[in-house]
Amino acid sequence: MNNALALDPLQVGIFAALTLAIGALTWWRVSAMKKTATDDESEYFLAGRSLGWILVAGSITLTNLSTDQLVGMNGNQMALLAWWELAAVAGLIILAFVFLPIYYKNNCRTTTELLGQRYNDKNIRALIAALFLAGNIIVFLPVMLYTGSLFLKSMFGVDWPILAFAIPLALIGSAYAIFGGLRAVAVSDAISGVGVLGVAVLVVILALMAIDFDLSGIPAERLTMIGDSDSPIPWHTLLTGMIFIQIFYWSTNQTITQRAMAAKSLREAQKGVLAAAGIRLLIVPAIVVIPGIVAFKLFGDVGDAAYGQIVGAVLPPWLSGAFAAMIAAAVLTSFNSVLNSSTTLYVLDVHETYFDSTPNVGRMNLVITLIFVGLAILLVPVYQSAESIINLVQQLFGLLSMPILSAFIVGLVFRNVGAGAAMTGVLSGTVIYAGFTFLWTPLHYIHLMLITLMASITISLIYNRLILGNRAEFVGLPR
Repeated sequence: MNNALALDPLQVGIFAALTLAIGALTWWRVSAMKKTATDDESEYFLAGRSLGWILVAGSITLTNLSTDQLVGMNGNQMALLAWWELAAVAGLIILAFVFLPIYYKNNCRTTTELLGQRYNDKNIRALIAALFLAGNIIVFLPVMLYTGSLFLKSMFGVDWPILAFAIPLALIGSAYAIFGGLRAVAVSDAISGVGVLGVAVLVVILALMAIDFDLSGIPAERLTMIGDSDSPIPWHTLLTGMIFIQIFYWSTNQTITQRAMAAKSLREAQKGVLAAAGIRLLIVPAIVVIPGIVAFKLFGDVGDAAYGQIVGAVLPPWLSGAFAAMIAAAVLTSFNSVLNSSTTLYVLDVHETYFDSTPNVGRMNLVITLIFVGLAILLVPVYQSAESIINLVQQLFGLLSMPILSAFIVGLVFRNVGAGAAMTGVLSGTVIYAGFTFLWTPLHYIHLMLITLMASITISLIYNRLILGNRAEFVGLPR
């Protein structure tokens, strides 16, 4: 049968109508908001520092909650993956009460700007920005396009090439970042968030109803929250590297913190972050694991296709079309959130520092965004052979996350450490973790992340003392 003829016209029509409606509503709401910044940089990259706590909470939630979570975590088809979301609550609390006061006190526009101030060096700021950009372009952007495309392909039941979905998603998503900046991204996040969370909870309920709330027959290892050493998250990793992964992602990652930096005030930012933590605690764990577990009972071990299949099975065509529109919106907002933060890092931390201190921000935003989009599209096929997309993402980002976090820890809790020492620790940590990943893996990768972090910090302090001749002084976190 021709796959195009297999599409349900009602499902596709509702999908298209709601997708257009979200875009139109976003445009209308952004047009009604007054610009609060006199410079293009603040307007494009920080929404004029005008976001209220509701927009902060919605943008943080939807920036993170996209198909890489819904598809990737449900693709493991086991309850254990909920630990990523439960541990994230701790990361958000640390962002609210430890890092945000520091960012606001130092009037930071990027997390890397804080490093430049602490080390009094522009090169470490640019180096860390470049590493963030590498992670965004090589890992997050193509993974978002791949998982979003896989979901739509599975739910609509067509056998089209993955790029047939990825390219339109990338082009539409980039339009938000190019024409509306962070303000449009935050508004579309909040609008989409209500629909995504609402229908995702409905999927959980309908999925359980489809099996009469009977989980019998599902292997115990797929239902337990205590993972053994061969599981994706062994219980003992919760005591080592897990918390530092969360600190890195929620407190130093520009894509997340930029939403909080764009708030009207520190208090408003903290309220938004805590609201996002509440959503993650109460709602997100269930929606990222239960549908996948039910899919195991209904369809067997289908991997990353589980979420699309269960949605297609339990939702009527009109509602699955609506949910597809919401998921597409979540992909678009997550994708353009990363695009916007990537452009922010490049323009503020690299281009203005080394090439042109007063660039045309609008033109730069357009050019850099299109370059990043093109690279992400080219990398989408690379992820099609991944056994578990969410575990692969965590492993790959370990190449950057713990080394980068070491620079923040050293810069914040020690005084009299040279930037060269911190950069040496970062680069050494990347090499160490690459060795663990590709050459010798003696422990679970979450344990190895903690080892990498400790090694990076130690190398920084040794280099600072022996090569630079500085004696580091422990001062604790700045108040």
